[in-house]
Amino acid sequence: MKKMYCLVITYDFSRFSWVFFLATKDETSKIHKTFITGIENLIDLKVKVIRCDNGTEFKNRVMNQFCEMKGIKREFSVARTPQQNRVAKRKNRTLIEAARTMLADSKLPTTFWAEAVNTACYVQNRVLVIKPHNKTPYELFLGRKPTLSFMRPFGCPVTILNTIDHLGKFDGKDDEGFFVGYSTNSKAFKVFNIRTNIVEENMHVQFSKNTPNIAGSGPNWLFDIDVLTKSMNYKPVVAGNQSNGSAGTKACDDAGEEEKNDAEDPGNKDCEVPSPKELRVNQEQDASVNSTNTINIVSPTINTAGIEDNVIDENIVYGCADDPKADMNNLSTFMPVSPIPTIRHHKDCPLEQIIGDLNSTPQTRRMTRSVTEHVESKKVWTLVDLPHGKRAIGTKWVYKNKKDERGIVTRNKARLVDQGYTQEEGIDYDEVFALVARIEAIRLFLAYASYKDFVVYQMDMKSAFLYEKIESEVYVCQPPGFEDLDFPDRVYKVEKALYGLHQAPRAWYETLSTYLLDNGFQRGQIDKTLFIKRVKGDMLLVQVYVDDIIFGSTRKEMCTEFEKMMHKKFQMSSIGELTFFLGFQVTQKDDGIFISQDKYVDEILKKFGFLTVKTASTPMETSKPLMKDENDEDVDVHLYRSMIGSLMYLTSSRPDIMFTVCACARFQVTPKVSHLHAVKRIFRYLKGQPKLGLWYPKDSPFNLEAYTDSDYVGTSLDRKSTIGGCQFLRSRLISWQCKKQIVVANSTTEAEYVAASNCCGQVLWIQNQLLDYGYNFMNTKIFIDNESTICIVKNPVFHSKTKYIEIRRHFIRDSNEKKLIQMIKIHTDQNVADLLTKAFDVSRI
Repeated sequence: MKKMYCLVITYDFSRFSWVFFLATKDETSKIHKTFITGIENLIDLKVKVIRCDNGTEFKNRVMNQFCEMKGIKREFSVARTPQQNRVAKRKNRTLIEAARTMLADSKLPTTFWAEAVNTACYVQNRVLVIKPHNKTPYELFLGRKPTLSFMRPFGCPVTILNTIDHLGKFDGKDDEGFFVGYSTNSKAFKVFNIRTNIVEENMHVQFSKNTPNIAGSGPNWLFDIDVLTKSMNYKPVVAGNQSNGSAGTKACDDAGEEEKNDAEDPGNKDCEVPSPKELRVNQEQDASVNSTNTINIVSPTINTAGIEDNVIDENIVYGCADDPKADMNNLSTFMPVSPIPTIRHHKDCPLEQIIGDLNSTPQTRRMTRSVTEHVESKKVWTLVDLPHGKRAIGTKWVYKNKKDERGIVTRNKARLVDQGYTQEEGIDYDEVFALVARIEAIRLFLAYASYKDFVVYQMDMKSAFLYEKIESEVYVCQPPGFEDLDFPDRVYKVEKALYGLHQAPRAWYETLSTYLLDNGFQRGQIDKTLFIKRVKGDMLLVQVYVDDIIFGSTRKEMCTEFEKMMHKKFQMSSIGELTFFLGFQVTQKDDGIFISQDKYVDEILKKFGFLTVKTASTPMETSKPLMKDENDEDVDVHLYRSMIGSLMYLTSSRPDIMFTVCACARFQVTPKVSHLHAVKRIFRYLKGQPKLGLWYPKDSPFNLEAYTDSDYVGTSLDRKSTIGGCQFLRSRLISWQCKKQIVVANSTTEAEYVAASNCCGQVLWIQNQLLDYGYNFMNTKIFIDNESTICIVKNPVFHSKTKYIEIRRHFIRDSNEKKLIQMIKIHTDQNVADLLTKAFDVSRI
């Protein structure tokens, strides 16, 4: 269930423990509240003290308020002194060591780590004896002795009675599986069903505890350790006290001809490149373990690195002594391999496969070879003499290692880009076309997907080249990697445009749009990037962003058909379910979609050195408005602007920092120390709240609503007002605005009227976009806390008191008369747009 964290709670008196599995640490407060309430009802005792470390998941507003309400005392260990939290630390380590042993003994993959930890906790509560009382935790906690007769070995094979499916008279009723724990909610066993690949609870189970787990017969077998070793190019060698050069030579002499051919061409295999930090750590580990250049040896049960006297089962170990691709003079590239198979495999590239500086993004020979093959197969170049009056553009290979949210390398990319910044308008190009989709359009797309409960998929261009010839001639210098052609006085004429040239986005978009329109799609109006296809009430939505495409449908078959169609026409690869898009992390769940940028938060915290700072409860102090401070000391303007730019991008999913970032951005010309301190406070706030994001629930209605507000003469510099607005599809926040008004308002009513007009314009834009989705929203409610503004909007007569308000703001009256909007009075405390106009204290934010 994508759980990544384990929360362990221990009752100090009896040492009875509970484990909870969390997707993020933010769930800790909710678990604590539910647990404390439930445990007090169960044993009719009151929780008096909570001891924990100084983690922010334990020290936040929710926990503080809950403990204050319940009268619970809280004790924290000193920062960076984990030994003070000894009971919890010891229990945590005991459970993890037990789970590791259980997984290794049963030969189950680490996929079942949560089941192993849960089972270890369940058993230890019933079998460990607390010395002072000579009783088990279970007996001390519940007052009765536990029953142990039903317990079975973890991971043992089982036969499961199929009680779920509707079976025919002669259908088989049993499934094979493995025992993975005990149910905490009912008297049943938790078993893994091999046929369905799910963990289920069942009481009708027959155990075969004397039958050992065996490997399966195919790459899809979940517990096949051979698949792991083959995928990592490891071969079985005979164990022994052999030297570096002779260990396991006989075992590798009979390698097949195909393996030899692969070994001769190191670029034949895809490999993932470890980061320089990981390489250094591996080198230090290997240097400390193998100080005499002995080989790391890992058996299925024991790590025998550096130990010569241990006896290995069947004398079979896994090593890489005679792998032709291995360089035995450089042992720092080898790492111990866990004997427990995992579903997802990651490999390290040998150092000889890496080109360039390790401190930069590593480039592998596989990257260069694949790009060279692509360029030659596509025939995108024509070698010509540079015509008179023409100027050649430089090119550069860009290599990038794409990582997931955990920092694991998932993809190595190579792209040839031109140095377009050397072009001059009017000389090298005339028309510039940039296909830009508004972020609101993407959020709108995901909100609709959550409401319709369909999965969003993503496709990416395999090729960095376009499929149509460009109108103007483009000449580029000899690309790096082709120096061996030795044509210094000649250049390459581009037959098909390189991605990155000014004409490329337009040519690619026009090619794609023509193809989609010819295949029955209709073009929507969302920045000319939405294509819609309707078939008998079902809808297929396609969102295009330059060379990235996201799509989803109310019917899965339409997605499959679209994917095949695009793959046939263009060199596009399906990435699968949408997880990353334009820097957004998109988590698609059964009950909705969550959008966040916590990976980006970690990156900017690391970039600017805020990983170890104290956290702040709010992004901005309420009592210290930002001033010019002309007598204050100047700060590095480049650092300040870089920090502001990073934060501005983050506001795409974090409206809680929108006002503060906009306020700090007004001082980018001559930033002072006080302004830098304000920006640093935003980073300290992000350090404490890195995983906040936008939640789009599935079961919420799909009604358009908006909120508007204004902070009258709120800016301290020029006394101009700040306007704020936000638009929802009921519970789904689609867009928000924070902007300083361009003129000084003469009254609160004027400031609120201008804010309402700005919000109305955004509402009309969203209404127009939703027409493509088949929704015609009329009379959209705009909530405002100023009654005078509502009166001005509804009154069609101009008065002397309103004539000074700019004429262009009065289109809100027309919208109201046409029943496109309606203004609704709301109390200030319920106006969420207030967050975008001023700084809040910790209780309100």
